[in-house]
This record gives sequence, structure tokens and C-alpha cells, in this order.
Amino acid sequence: MTPGKKIFKKMKKIVGICFKNQGKVYDFDSGAFVLRKGDPVIVETKQGLGFGTVVVPPAPYDEKKSSRPLKKVFRLANESDFTQQKRDENIQERAHKFCQKCIDELGLKMNLFSVEKSFNMNKLTFYFTSEGRVDFRQLVKKLVRELNSRVEMRQMGIRNQAKMCGGVGRCGREICCSAFMEKFDPVSIRMAKEQCLSLNPTKISGQCGRLMCCLTFEYDTYKEYKKGFPKKGKFVTAPGGRGKVVRHNIIGRKVAVRYENGNEAEVGLGDIKYEKKEPARKKEPARRKEPMRKKDTKKKRHRGKNA
Repeated sequence: MTPGKKIFKKMKKIVGICFKNQGKVYDFDSGAFVLRKGDPVIVETKQGLGFGTVVVPPAPYDEKKSSRPLKKVFRLANESDFTQQKRDENIQERAHKFCQKCIDELGLKMNLFSVEKSFNMNKLTFYFTSEGRVDFRQLVKKLVRELNSRVEMRQMGIRNQAKMCGGVGRCGREICCSAFMEKFDPVSIRMAKEQCLSLNPTKISGQCGRLMCCLTFEYDTYKEYKKGFPKKGKFVTAPGGRGKVVRHNIIGRKVAVRYENGNEAEVGLGDIKYEKKEPARKKEPARRKEPMRKKDTKKKRHRGKNA
């Protein structure tokens, strides 16, 4: 190497691509392509090539900090790709209607909610939900005979259905699982209790009918902030007198105290005093009971008197 000559390493760029309208954004390596927001592209996926749209412009990224290698943008989409995409959408719609008709005829207890066709392969994937196992062998035979393509039936959970279909949550934003979540963390009712939320199922349940995933986002923070709070039902001494703790205001670092006269007031943690517990009396050690002697059950033999 010539002294004073620097070697510049080409920095890779990451681009955000969406496959459906208002769907999840996936990261890809843009390679040497100069892409702008709204450009249609063909990318490499696990199922083969896919048709997507750029929604996040390319930005440099450090390959070493990336948790996993990124798939690459294969090429820019052309006119024939648009024609094929439109043809695939028509096939998906036709396949969905025919499959639903067959499900009704066969009386299968399953809920079909989506059909996807691979972009560069003659394969249709049918997504459905069901409470139990479904014998769909007759259904697959009908689909292959009618659609003349490979068929895959994939049973999904109720949460995955909401993730794939998308929607708007009660907060007014796109549901989290469809927008950015990659996996589902376990959610429990205790998380709602720790955050002092209403335990009404209609208020803490999502579109899937399960507990909302967002309950896990701030659970650890609330759990940490709640340290040092007196338990509900505990008696404390506040500026207004002696009272019982009935509610917590964790963000405001306050507690609601109900006084003995029936009035309630919010008091800061620094303004309350805890009642000292009376020392527990020492219990006298129980006397050890002596083991009972076993009675001699043998009959004593008496010798008869000599006449």
C-alpha cells in the first residue's frame, strides 16, 4: 500500500420496504440501487422474490451492529412486474371466494382470513384460524383441481390473524403487532393491576380478544416506580390525620388516603408516615408431651388353687 493513501470501504445502506398498504415495514439492503420513497422494487424473501414499495429512504448502517444479515433488493420493478402483481391479486381474490365456498360445503369449522400467492412461484398459501385440529384433505384436493397450483394450508393463532390483517387500536393508532412487533410476549392481568388500569375486559383487550400487547411496554417501569409505595389497605398518618390507602398515583408519586371521617385526599409520598408495627409477642415453647405407655393387652393367667 502506498504511504498516505487511504482505502475507503463502501458503506452499506438500509431501506424500508412494505409489501401491503399500511403493512409492516421490513428492512433490506439497498445495494447499489439509488432508491427513493415510493419506488416499486423486487426483493429477495424466504418464499422467493416479492413485490414491494419503498416507504423509508435508504440510510447508512453498520453491518457489525446488525443482529442478522439483511436480504437484498433484487432489482427495480418494471411494467411486466406490475402486470403480474395485478394478475396475482385477481387469483388471490378468486381463490379466497372458492375456498370459502368449499369450506361451507364441507362443513369445516375454520375461519379463512387471507390468501397469498408467491410472486415467482405457482403456489397459494391459505391462512385460517380454528379452535381445534381440522381435517382439510378433501378441501386441498378441490383447491388443487380448481386452481391448478400448489396449495399450502397454514393454521394461525388469533393474535397472528390480527397481525396479518392489521387495524386501528382504541388509542387511534395502528395496532402494535401489525406496525412493528416481531414476536408476541406473554401478557397477564397482573400487568394491568400494576399499572392501575381498569380490569374491564372490553377496555384492556385488543382486536384479537386477548389482552393488549402494549400492557408489557411499561410494565417494568411501573414496577420500578411502585417501589416505596404503601400497600392498598394499609393505615398511614397524613397531614389530614390517620387514614387508609385506597389508590396509587404512580406517575405523580402520590397516594389517595381515605380518612376516618370519610373524606379522601391525594398525598405525596414524602408527606405520609407509616405506622410502626407492634412487636410480635414471643410464643412460649410448647411442652413436649410424654409418649403414652402401651397397655399390656396380654391376659394374665391365674393359676388355680389346689383343692
